[in-house]
Amino acid sequence: MIRSLYFLNGGQVQYDIPPETYVSAMQKEGGLLWVDFQGEPNENSEPILINTFHFHPLAVDDALHETHVPKVDDWDEFIYVALHAVTFDQNAQRLDTVELDVFLGTNYLVTHHDIPIHALDRVWSNFHRDERYQKMGSDHVLYRITDELVVDYMHTIEDIDDELEQIEDRMFLNPNQAALAHTFAVKRSLLRLRRILSPLREVLNKLGRDNYKVIDSRDQVYFRDVYDHLVRLHDITESLRDLVAGAQDTYLSVINNRMNDVMKTLTVITTLFMPISFISGFFGMNFFQPAVDLQEWTTYLPFLFTLIIMIVTPAAMLMWIKRRGWM
Repeated sequence: MIRSLYFLNGGQVQYDIPPETYVSAMQKEGGLLWVDFQGEPNENSEPILINTFHFHPLAVDDALHETHVPKVDDWDEFIYVALHAVTFDQNAQRLDTVELDVFLGTNYLVTHHDIPIHALDRVWSNFHRDERYQKMGSDHVLYRITDELVVDYMHTIEDIDDELEQIEDRMFLNPNQAALAHTFAVKRSLLRLRRILSPLREVLNKLGRDNYKVIDSRDQVYFRDVYDHLVRLHDITESLRDLVAGAQDTYLSVINNRMNDVMKTLTVITTLFMPISFISGFFGMNFFQPAVDLQEWTTYLPFLFTLIIMIVTPAAMLMWIKRRGWM
């Protein structure tokens, strides 16, 4: 799908203008053209990007055929920016990313992505309602896109934080293999998020401080503001990684404590049955049907005395174990 919007000072926003008018729209001063390629086949997108917008084939190849970490390339008349949108699937504990390729010119903006991106759609829908989008140029629209992407990053980190709280509760209540697998899934998501945030932070730093022909120096302060947000998000991500490591340590501690309790219980049971086993084994050596005359051992009184010993001995040992603090 190819969608477009065009705004000229003093006029209304025009949507879905034909590709044949892109060149004339870019040549008009005070105009702003935004073309968005969403899931469009490469054989349809490439001719427009190369022949109509005259982007360098290497930049077009980066956008259509390769997957990059966030980066920015300066081609003098335009810049190519690779960004990433993120979403966190709480059911699968998986972080999903979508690459967003942006070509920024003096009075135009071209975006390319394979699947819908909510942050981009929000900027698109707000374009006709907020005059600042229309009056401040294409570089300001790029700022709005990056700002909305960072908002989604914040929501993603909040979702991961909520997952960590649930993990910590499960570690104390029911520390099983499923909880541990859940922890490793969140850890992988945080590692992937960190691999995106680090280069994205450098991209925003360049957009906010380097001199680009297509970015007004007055708008660079906005990119620096987004960069500050990314620095804070990067620090929060590092803190969440520490929480994941703490959750894993908690799991191991709880499992070890539970194992110690199990071993303690089994040891107490074994200890309690040791005198019973000794007594029953001693009196089971043919004493109740002896080869010699031992009738006094088979009377009611020795039998009762034996039962009392077998009951009192474990009870006394149990009281002694509790008094020693072993249970």
